[in-house]
Amino acid sequence: MIEINETVGSVLRQVARKYPQVQAVKYTTITYERTWSEFDEETDRIARGLLSLGLKKGDHLAIWATNVPEWLLTLFATAKIGVILVTVNTNYKSFEMEYLMKQSDARALVLISEYKDSNYVDIITRLCPEIRKSKDGSIKTDRFPYLRHIIHAGEYTPQGLLAFDRLATLGENISDEEFQAVQDSLNPGDIINMQYTSGTTGFPKGVMLTHYNILNNGKAVGDCMKFTHEDRLCLAVPLFHCFGLVLGVMACLTHATSMVVLPYFRPQDVLDACQNEKCTALHGVPTMFIAVLEHPEFKNYKFHLRTGIMAGSPCPVKVMKQVVNDMGASEITIAYGLTEASPVCTQTTVDDSIRHRVETVGRVLPGIEAKIVDPSTGDELGPGQPGEFCARGYNIMKGYYKMPEATEEAIDKDGWLHTGDLAVVDEDGYYKIVGRIKDMIIRGGENIYPKEIEEFLYTHPAVSDVQVIGLPSKEYGEEICAFIILRDGMTLTEEQVQEFVKQNLARHKTPKYVRFVTSFPTTASGKIQKYKLREKGIETFNLHEDAGIETA
Repeated sequence: MIEINETVGSVLRQVARKYPQVQAVKYTTITYERTWSEFDEETDRIARGLLSLGLKKGDHLAIWATNVPEWLLTLFATAKIGVILVTVNTNYKSFEMEYLMKQSDARALVLISEYKDSNYVDIITRLCPEIRKSKDGSIKTDRFPYLRHIIHAGEYTPQGLLAFDRLATLGENISDEEFQAVQDSLNPGDIINMQYTSGTTGFPKGVMLTHYNILNNGKAVGDCMKFTHEDRLCLAVPLFHCFGLVLGVMACLTHATSMVVLPYFRPQDVLDACQNEKCTALHGVPTMFIAVLEHPEFKNYKFHLRTGIMAGSPCPVKVMKQVVNDMGASEITIAYGLTEASPVCTQTTVDDSIRHRVETVGRVLPGIEAKIVDPSTGDELGPGQPGEFCARGYNIMKGYYKMPEATEEAIDKDGWLHTGDLAVVDEDGYYKIVGRIKDMIIRGGENIYPKEIEEFLYTHPAVSDVQVIGLPSKEYGEEICAFIILRDGMTLTEEQVQEFVKQNLARHKTPKYVRFVTSFPTTASGKIQKYKLREKGIETFNLHEDAGIETA
């Protein structure tokens, strides 16, 4: 493994010097296009602007936006001055946003106006009514004691917020010497990114990742696809996920590969971008690929695809074969990992056989160790024996922000990250994911932890007890099912439960299936047997066909 012992900013500078005229970023649905040289210069101006606001190395800046140009600019601008970027799920609403802003100690927030059914400006104004009195986005609020600046990305900046475009002007006050001194103070081992992932506690944890983590993982991922400066990646997966940020942006950065970016996923836009921009690579969760394949105009498009990544949730073998045969992506790869591993642990390569690329999640990436252990004893298991997948190496997170006990629970004293995923490895070192120890639900690439939804449903006055599980789904991999015991004398409908969740949590956490029961199956010691609830759900909702889908 050839390691990158640099910072994100210094790698961008090197790429800009080596490939100044190569296109770095192009958007197809909005007007924005930059070469590597132009992009490097623009991120310098934004970085200086953030310095002028008083942000300094180690401060936290949260970004709540779709894949707009300002997202990419903020990512690199913060990296150049050592400010830790806190990525926010675009589906968050007030309950989740309040928690994240408090837990992350964010000193600044960059946000767009709205997305789908969430008005971000309204939400942040309700949480911080003090912003109404501000003229330049400056704020002091008891609710978020660290927060000092709210910056708006996009046209028509609302009253009180600072327009993102003004950062470039504000940065003119920062001297070259001051800017250079800040960059010289940075180290590849510095934490530069914090991504929130839910946990067994039901509350998201901030995964702390370094320059070294994400650059080297991006480099390894790009190597598996044989990326070069002549490749063009259609990037429609969310940048707030490791999938978009590392497998997308960092893989492109380390190989000078052009990024054709969509603000958000729409099958039509992906088809247009792949054809018109002659994209050679496409990333997506299985749900995205299925939506593209099933688009009514699919057969009218011409593809130039060679490779890409399908990941984020179990990948149906049938879909992988369709992508290879119908989209021409003969070198499509599968990757497996988790945010705590920044994120990829295993990946297939373009040189692997078709069988390996559609039926496994590949072999361990260079610089990473993996082992399968018995979950109950910790003993290492051999080929063909299913057990917990554990990983160790350069890619493992620094830890969870302000959660030392949770960090120790995830990473043992010998440095092994315990993933909670059940896997099996063959004699040649190819892994296959066969299940999960933890009860996490992966719906269309979104990690959903039942306890968070359970805790919220407990707040409904009619709910006595609740258990949330994942049920198999052809379209999304899994769907959420809530089994509910009502209080005596109370009534509730499936639709009322779904609306209650939809109005207060992100849309993807809304149960598709709701079943009212009088009791839960338990062991002799009283522990609820969720696997029996899953069996009951498959039977009740007639999901036998979905449950039989083969995945890698």
